Amino acid sequence: MRFGVGDLLGLLSAALCAAAIGVVQPSAAAKLENIRLDDGAAALPPPKQLRAMTFGYHAAAADLLWAKLIAEYGIRSEQKRTFEALPRYLDAVLELEPDHRTLYQFVDTLFFFKPGAKATAEDARASRAYLERGTRERSYDHEVWLHYGQFIAFLAPSLLTDEAEIERWRKEGALAIAHAVELGADADRSLAASTILRKSGDATANIQHLQRAYALTDNPDTRHQIRLKLQTLQARSDIETAVEIVERDWRSRYPFLSRGAGLIVGPHRDPALCAGPHAHGRKECPEDWTAAIRDAL
Repeated sequence: MRFGVGDLLGLLSAALCAAAIGVVQPSAAAKLENIRLDDGAAALPPPKQLRAMTFGYHAAAADLLWAKLIAEYGIRSEQKRTFEALPRYLDAVLELEPDHRTLYQFVDTLFFFKPGAKATAEDARASRAYLERGTRERSYDHEVWLHYGQFIAFLAPSLLTDEAEIERWRKEGALAIAHAVELGADADRSLAASTILRKSGDATANIQHLQRAYALTDNPDTRHQIRLKLQTLQARSDIETAVEIVERDWRSRYPFLSRGAGLIVGPHRDPALCAGPHAHGRKECPEDWTAAIRDAL
């Protein structure tokens, strides 16, 4: 069997590579021996690069990362190991899908019940920052607002030490709960928010919140509780009269409509009396519920 020049060069190259590996391998192995995968390591590229790597499948990639995050959280909880990479996972998910609803529902739980360590004031502040972003990304989602308000009003203060900061968080949480009620959350939540606002001494905000909640709910028990609180605050009963005017018109004219649909339709206008430009401003021809209430008072 005869060898050509090419064969000899190939054998020589292989021999040189083997010799180089033999020289380099021991020192490289010694260096790698001291490297350990710690709890803070995460095989995630920076968020901007991650977004480009998904090739437009942002929602699917976000859900995949969320599933990976929950799996890692569960493994570390079982093994009682810390999860230092949690913020990186959260930031990656939000880079792909900023309004990821599930994340905003559970982010405070992930920080508050962190594996392998007790939650701190910094964890409370980090949770609040993510939840505040949720109220911006999902500004009309009453569940996100309610979750945010309940967290900073009731749960987060247990991690804080400064009394002034605690009171400020509780008041801001109560206002967030009040806003959630205005967006569609159960009006019963307004009672807890009212208690916090009363303790904070902000009577004006408390009265305004209770009046709006009274108008939004049609539950007689809730209205009774709100009415008692308004009486305690010595607030005027205009809201009760206004609600009575609106609901009387709605039930008498549009009984086949839901309460919300009746509010959208607006007050009754007699076609015979309200036709033409001369009808503008007449008491019998209210333009909206505000005018109808004003004319009826």
